[in-house]
Amino acid sequence: MVAGNLSVSQSHHSTSHLTSPLIFILSSVANQGTKRKMSSSEEVSWISWFCTLRGNEFFCEVDEDYINDKFNLTGLNEQVPHYRQALDMILDLEPDDDLDDNPNQSDLVEQASEILYGLIHARYILTNRKIDWNMSGLSDVPGEAMVKLYCPRCMDVYTPKSSRHHHTDGAYFGTGFPHMVFMVHPEYRPKRPASQFVPRLYGFKIHPLAYQIQQQAAANFKAPLRTLTYNNGKR
Repeated sequence: MVAGNLSVSQSHHSTSHLTSPLIFILSSVANQGTKRKMSSSEEVSWISWFCTLRGNEFFCEVDEDYINDKFNLTGLNEQVPHYRQALDMILDLEPDDDLDDNPNQSDLVEQASEILYGLIHARYILTNRKIDWNMSGLSDVPGEAMVKLYCPRCMDVYTPKSSRHHHTDGAYFGTGFPHMVFMVHPEYRPKRPASQFVPRLYGFKIHPLAYQIQQQAAANFKAPLRTLTYNNGKR
């Protein structure tokens, strides 16, 4: 579903009436570091390392030239603490000397870099470079809602199946991505079925309010009080 991602994806939904709905991942961020080693002989950028972390499969790699364009980052310096240091970490620039001398400060910058990259990512996937890639979230504010899967066939959101995505922040994919995809590519939207299943009981159609009425009746139902008996059945 929506959660984070990769290119328009087809997936089978747990709901039986869905045959092969488009699933949009709406939109965690993991941990630490500037450059990381993928193997003993290979060193990768912070962005590549971050996107390969377990639980970050929904993220794509944002082009560095996009990040270097200050216009694309407008306003983020007011949302992310340690903004300058975090940006340097994302771009693999040399950190300040005081970070090496202060482990606590380094941890804070690493956390800030994850938040900053997520917010940049939410903007990047709305560009022409990634508009054919699908993701979305329930809130644009970090920490308010985790990533969800959006099904355009039933037009609802669902929790990702894998628990490792349950802590992925939806703000890193934004609230409007799947809808933007359908505006740019209307052919991606599933077509409505020509006929729809009609629930029946003994051949009669079930009224839309029937379940609600039955639920109310069950809530109002009170079991009869039992008469207390004493001394071999005498009250």
